[in-house]
Amino acid sequence: MLFDSLDDIRAFCRDLPAGDARAAASAANRQQNLTKPPGSLGRLEELAIWLAQWQGRESPRLDRVTVTVFAGNHGVAARGVSAYPPAVTEQMVANFTAGGAAINQIAGLAGADLHVVPIELARPTHDFTVAAAMDTDEFLTAVDIGYRTVPEDCDLLAVGEMGIANTTTAAMLCAALLGGGAVRWAGRGTGVDDEGLARKRTAIDAALAFHRGILGNPLAVAPALGGRELAGIAGAVLAARRHHIPVLLDGFVATSAVLPLARLDPGALNHCRAGHVSAEAGHRELLRELGLKALLDLDMRLGEASGAGLAILLARAALVCHAGMATFAEAGVSGTDG
Repeated sequence: MLFDSLDDIRAFCRDLPAGDARAAASAANRQQNLTKPPGSLGRLEELAIWLAQWQGRESPRLDRVTVTVFAGNHGVAARGVSAYPPAVTEQMVANFTAGGAAINQIAGLAGADLHVVPIELARPTHDFTVAAAMDTDEFLTAVDIGYRTVPEDCDLLAVGEMGIANTTTAAMLCAALLGGGAVRWAGRGTGVDDEGLARKRTAIDAALAFHRGILGNPLAVAPALGGRELAGIAGAVLAARRHHIPVLLDGFVATSAVLPLARLDPGALNHCRAGHVSAEAGHRELLRELGLKALLDLDMRLGEASGAGLAILLARAALVCHAGMATFAEAGVSGTDG
């Protein structure tokens, strides 16, 4: 196993590789010389420069794009915090495999390879209101699984998840690491009614009280209050950083999965962009806390990497403009200096 202890993850996050500043500067210079007013393509220009920085080349490529959806089950689901039963997690994994989910359609449109990684669906995490969700070994195993899913030659990685009750887990991680309690972070998730939302908030506040001794400690909180699919996402994001692969994060759950990394090192997510901001309560606030600005805002709350998958299309648009547009000199067009 790559990470034999939580300290291994801590050490890994202390020695994260930086992006290629020279490639980013070259890409920025090219953007200044393309046939358009400087900055007129807005965030498409920033996307192209970001891709150049993390791929280490002035002209980035999206020849191999990967979407990875991690799936896991949660013991806290037994407390009635979701509108759907835990069996739906495995049923949706089967739907992904059969090609019937939204992410199958979006990944196909975006020209991305879709990988679905279920992690011990038959063995949910423990109910974190009365016990640690995972012990250290379980957590490290899930992180390791996620790390090993990432192809080293990938040009762009999008990560998402599937797991009944995982918006409760996401809100739990945010409350434990950022404060504010259940009221700040817990939303309706899959569409729970008022009674379901009350159960969700009660479970989170009970867990905050039960685990009060570890609150604020990212490497204690992640196993005790997280989920296997969230740990898998964290592992994949660490692998992407090691291999200089830019990452598009999906919604509230996927973003909460990497919150512990950001608490270990403020620069741990520099290679990541938020694919979208979801309609789930708390996601916009979490992005603000992490300093991430979403690429899309479409009132989506599906999960399964659907928002990150759509953002791949923006990345492709950014690159065709970056690579395909003529410079002022090539087109014989006068620049701002005449």
